[in-house]
Amino acid sequence: MRVALFVTCVNDALYPRTGIAVVRLLERLGVEVDFPAAQSCCGQPQYNTGYRRETEPLLRRTAKAFAGYEYVVTPSGSCAAMIREHYPRIGRKAAGEGRGTELAEAADSLAPRVYELTEFLVDVLGVTDVGAYFPHTVTYHPSCHGLRSLGLGDRPRRLLAAVKGLDLVELSGAEECCGFGGTFAVKNPDVSAAMGADKIDNAAASGAEVLCGADNSCLAHLDGLLRRADAPLRAVHLAEILAATEEEPLS
Repeated sequence: MRVALFVTCVNDALYPRTGIAVVRLLERLGVEVDFPAAQSCCGQPQYNTGYRRETEPLLRRTAKAFAGYEYVVTPSGSCAAMIREHYPRIGRKAAGEGRGTELAEAADSLAPRVYELTEFLVDVLGVTDVGAYFPHTVTYHPSCHGLRSLGLGDRPRRLLAAVKGLDLVELSGAEECCGFGGTFAVKNPDVSAAMGADKIDNAAASGAEVLCGADNSCLAHLDGLLRRADAPLRAVHLAEILAATEEEPLS
């Protein structure tokens, strides 16, 4: 099986280890991974701030970059939700304004082929035990887009529960937003910080060594708060845990 990796701009710029982990993991499972170099930002920052027309060129670019792939895998529920939920809306809006059906056709072609990593592992490959080893106590934060937009459900937890050596502990208030919300954190910094503080307090109270998530945008927010609070746990993307083995542990 051959898939395309949509690494996302956040991971490409700030968390390249996550993209590398996805490739290691998928190749270990027998999947051939391509990285289309033409990929760029999905346009979520523009769209969330109200610049729909400015998002349209990024829709075109993304659809063209991933044309021809049956599966497009991304380690970000946020970006997957942008493509699956909002690209079709952008396309329909453009068509409704009498500007043709090009965007709608591009969006409708791409959206069903985009999978968040845990969806792809569980639903397409049919695996929960990926052969990972991570001897640490972990608690999991389900990001809003994955939880509410994509409906990831227990897929991430099932994958974590199958990791050798990993002790998965409950996170109080897990379904509450961490407070990042992309541009929300910029527009409402005090509220954002307060929501994040509640989340890291709950994570610390769980007794975990690691706060795991499937979106590095949320983890960037939480990790910054953890560092400022000098809390005794670290934030790690789920892909990095799943990629770790006894032979190649997570450093």
